[in-house]
Amino acid sequence: MKRISLLLVFLASIGLLFQCRPTGKEAAATLKEAAAATAELPALPDSIANPAIRLSALKVQGNLIVGEDSKPVQLQGMSLFWSQWIGKYYNAKAIRWLKHDWNCTVVRAAMAVEYGGYLTQPGLEQKKVFTVIDAAVKEGLYVIVDWHDHHGENHLIEAKQFFATVAQRYGHLPNVIYETYNEPLNVSWKEILKPYHQAIIDTIRYYDPNNLIVCGTPNWSQDVQVAAADPLPDTNVVYTLHFYAGTHREGLRAKAYTALYNGAALMVTEWGVTAADADGTHGIYEAETKLWWKFIDDHHLSSCNWSLADKDESSSALKPGAAASGGWTDDMLTTSGIIVRNHLRNK
Repeated sequence: MKRISLLLVFLASIGLLFQCRPTGKEAAATLKEAAAATAELPALPDSIANPAIRLSALKVQGNLIVGEDSKPVQLQGMSLFWSQWIGKYYNAKAIRWLKHDWNCTVVRAAMAVEYGGYLTQPGLEQKKVFTVIDAAVKEGLYVIVDWHDHHGENHLIEAKQFFATVAQRYGHLPNVIYETYNEPLNVSWKEILKPYHQAIIDTIRYYDPNNLIVCGTPNWSQDVQVAAADPLPDTNVVYTLHFYAGTHREGLRAKAYTALYNGAALMVTEWGVTAADADGTHGIYEAETKLWWKFIDDHHLSSCNWSLADKDESSSALKPGAAASGGWTDDMLTTSGIIVRNHLRNK
């Protein structure tokens, strides 16, 4: 949802040369720092450590996500907005409302990294994510922990520290799904993204050998066919597909179909009924959205709509000023919000 200059793309492409192949000492230091950070946090309350609602562990089977009974699992829900800009919905009451009124089975915590996010204030942004995880666990929801970044390869050390902390604290819970990189730019899968993801996966697996990991793909998480042709070796990895109905149409569905045909499992962690650069002036593309819904259902894909926010843009679900705590009536919802909520309720 944010276009970056060619200079930043270039800088992103070279950043991996300096950060993506840490020495053994560097890797050990990352885990040590993450362990120390986790030790400083309050102990998990028993309601989180041993939740009343136990969810099925998710695993990849062929090109599907399945539960413990090996039947396909199709999660549906909402993505929160960039945490540093609209963090007011990162609270337990909003998450509860999404479950009970919107029929969500998953929420996505889009933790901002740049632009005043985790790189600037790691403690504050991490706390917002932990609040969402705790709320999701209490409600019996899955939660996608999203490293919401466009230059993840330049922030490998920070990403490893963050995911090590999350995995150590919550990795015993099947609720947690790790999304290691939101939307990479036009960078090489083989040379940049695959090594980056592998480094994060190795860090997560040190603490959590089982939970699902979602890996971003080139060109704003659209070139899923590239990742499918050169997959990561972890057996419980899926690849990120993002679409906005006014911009991405049959051509992107063809890429997704190719990836699925080649055996890759996909997850749509971000989608919208608008154009990709929705800024408050673009329209709603309901007919094209319905084609995407059919594709998602036909292939049992899990998905999160962008976004639970009250920003004045057409992809927001809420109108400006909507309460932080849920209880949103129709007059508090945008056109997108009404379409998406009704779709989720009818699933």
